[in-house]
Amino acid sequence: MKFLMCATTSLCLTLPILSYASIELGGEKGFCSATAKAALNACKFGVLDDYWIAIGNCKNLSNAKERWQCKKDAQEESIEAHEECNDQYEARLEICEVIGEQPYDPQIDPSEFVDPSEIGNGVAANPYFPLEQGRTWTYEGGDETVVVTVTNDTKEILGVTCAVVTDIVSENGDVIEDTKDWFAQDIYGNVWYFGEIAQEFEDGELVGVEGSWEAGKDGAKPGIIMKASPVIGDVYRQEFALGTAEDMGEVVSLSGSETVPAASCVGDCLITKDFTPLEPDVEENKYYKPGVGLILEIDQEEGERLELVSYSL
Repeated sequence: MKFLMCATTSLCLTLPILSYASIELGGEKGFCSATAKAALNACKFGVLDDYWIAIGNCKNLSNAKERWQCKKDAQEESIEAHEECNDQYEARLEICEVIGEQPYDPQIDPSEFVDPSEIGNGVAANPYFPLEQGRTWTYEGGDETVVVTVTNDTKEILGVTCAVVTDIVSENGDVIEDTKDWFAQDIYGNVWYFGEIAQEFEDGELVGVEGSWEAGKDGAKPGIIMKASPVIGDVYRQEFALGTAEDMGEVVSLSGSETVPAASCVGDCLITKDFTPLEPDVEENKYYKPGVGLILEIDQEEGERLELVSYSL
């Protein structure tokens, strides 16, 4: 059964009525695909919202030619955005085919996580993602320099004490991104990702926080950024904030070889493929050296490399 919820006489949104029994007794199935469809609807309504706001702004241009061009640009942008919504939908469905249709609902028990200060001090760090406080990695690629630091700061999320890791991106000496990531290692050695504050800068001014999310807020849930015992073929969610943060990881190899200025792998690197349905055309291969961590990122479309140039323990 369905009903219509009308905001105006000309625009109605059809919403389903779900009974408790239909959900509890298994009447609702295909959770992953249904999530993809919900995200598709949200995306398209967002595009429609942006389109009409743009049209409203166009109508406040006094020059007729500029007004016409403004409307034309708004229409073209809307068409392109709709196509992107469809591409994201198809990418999400492909993920569902791999990971299955079950709901994504990791159960977080704070007692199963370690104190960040104990990692490396009685608690063994994940060899591919060592979260020992004070560690710093510096990467370079093109005009960018990235400095990642495991700080002594912590943040409690869903009852779990997370390590605060800073990730600062500079371009030609100017900071363009300043991110605080929240990670936690469980007692089994898996490293979980609980969210981030991602700040973007232009000419020293804050221009956006797109991509920021926190587990436990607005439906967001943590994911595993690095497994304790990766297995070739593993595909897993690294984060889950629908429409905002949906990074995925796949274990490609456990015996990779690569050389960067600060480290080398000779048949002992973990290689992952990182991707997201939010950007279906973007795919990265990441190389992790045991005991060091991430040493190399390669953009598979552009071939650009972000290489580890120095690190300290």
